[in-house]
Amino acid sequence: MIILGLILLAIGLIAGISLLTTIGVVLVAIGAVLWLLGAFGHAVGGRPHYW
Repeated sequence: MIILGLILLAIGLIAGISLLTTIGVVLVAIGAVLWLLGAFGHAVGGRPHYW
């Protein structure tokens, strides 16, 4: 999710499309939160780890 967010963020910034930039930022933020929760040992979506 983080990688997809970074790709959309880069495309949005290069092409000047603000919608892609916004979606990219949201995906990066959600992916980072899920990654941190999984790294601290919290079960995310019923899984002990989130990749």
